[in-house]
Amino acid sequence: MNVHNYLNDSTTLHWHGMHLPAVMDGGPHQVIPPGTIWQPYWKVANNAATYWYHPHLHEMTQEQMTKGLGGFIIVRDPQEAALALPRTYGIDDIPLMLTSRRYDGSNAMTYINCSYGDYMLTNGTPNAQVNLPKQMVRLRILNAEMERAYNLGFSDGRTFYVIGNDGGLLNAPVAETRVILAVGERIEILVDLGTNNIGDTVNLNAYNGGFALGFPGGETAQSGQFGSLLNNKTFTLLHINVTAATANAITALPVALANNTYWTASDATVNKSVTVTGGLPGQPGNPFGLDNTHFDFNVINKTVNLNDIEKWTITNSNVFGHAFHIHDVEFKLVSRSTGAVGAYESGWKDVLYLPIGSSATFVAKFDDYSDSIHPFMYHCHFGPHEDGGMMGQFVVKGDNTSGINETNIGTDFNLYPNPAHNKLFIQLPEENAGVYYVRMSDIAGRSVYMLPQPQLDNGIDIANLPSGIYFVALTDSKFNTITKKFIKD
Repeated sequence: MNVHNYLNDSTTLHWHGMHLPAVMDGGPHQVIPPGTIWQPYWKVANNAATYWYHPHLHEMTQEQMTKGLGGFIIVRDPQEAALALPRTYGIDDIPLMLTSRRYDGSNAMTYINCSYGDYMLTNGTPNAQVNLPKQMVRLRILNAEMERAYNLGFSDGRTFYVIGNDGGLLNAPVAETRVILAVGERIEILVDLGTNNIGDTVNLNAYNGGFALGFPGGETAQSGQFGSLLNNKTFTLLHINVTAATANAITALPVALANNTYWTASDATVNKSVTVTGGLPGQPGNPFGLDNTHFDFNVINKTVNLNDIEKWTITNSNVFGHAFHIHDVEFKLVSRSTGAVGAYESGWKDVLYLPIGSSATFVAKFDDYSDSIHPFMYHCHFGPHEDGGMMGQFVVKGDNTSGINETNIGTDFNLYPNPAHNKLFIQLPEENAGVYYVRMSDIAGRSVYMLPQPQLDNGIDIANLPSGIYFVALTDSKFNTITKKFIKD
């Protein structure tokens, strides 16, 4: 992925739901300065599902998401491709990014003292509508809000069928008329418009009225930090116009979808717990924490051994609901204190909704990647809560699985050709020496390239760099760093 930061601010880009090395994950540690190209790479091992990317810059996530930074990643695989499912993008397979915004006196989007927007935006569009064919259609729905949850349903009360959630297909469709979707969660549903007439209309709504205190967006206030014109009411997310069926339309609901084998509580060999707590004394702007702490770059909150199967119990005894997200893995939700785990959330997940006064337990296997330098994150996915430090971090320790040799790069390396024009090559003093990170900066010290665990055999593409003097800093797996100069002609 070639991520070019053309902003005036630093940023990060997190690949939400992706199973990948921590140094490629795009959390708060992988800060991309202005004018810099970040080049993470990984083999996509995830199931076919709807994932997304968004900024994760500490204390600036809400601001940058409010201004529009984020997007979908749709993964396909042979198992999903073999099923008779709608998958014609934009015709019968529609991604829907749900969020809302508040505007200031000059009609600019604002995030200051604002947990909720006043106006609904679906795929960035107010009063969104779409023409959908008279057949089975697939909606990939993402809650990309700052805090608000959605109680999804259709205006005519029709049944729809959940076929997948965060991490892939369920084993079989689940019939529902209402589903709560918290911030960061995704859900894929099939809706049968085949019984409608051409010209009919139906709305996808948020039935958010009548919830008890603590439901995100259930507050009655219409203004102020926790107020919104959308609070505690039913409102439309998408207006659907039914049109003629397409050729080769999908008209039947599949009986079976996948053959997932899930971890169970008895599979876990390690138990961990996380508790939602109140803010800390002297930090009035941070009303929530995890385990009575706030995020600290220098504190590793949890350590995980590579290939361990762990059971995590998340408890919320506080005064508000939250959305708990963990990086790196998809988990199986095995229990809720409020009752049985809902069938619609029975598949692989990376976000769970945690109502007030409840706990939830999931099981995950932490395989493939270990890295004692870069941690993964776990946190509340509400933008204001995340920015306020409601986050922890964990490292996965074990055998080296990064593919980077742990031999030190020593005291020297060579850059060639020098001067260079299109490609720059790095010659290491030992053939098997491992390079963990390459950072390139210009003569003024401004970052231009960030290359985590680079594959150096084919060289570094510098064709687009302006002519001048540059510096290359190599860091090995022991975190030793050496810097060399080269000239771009």
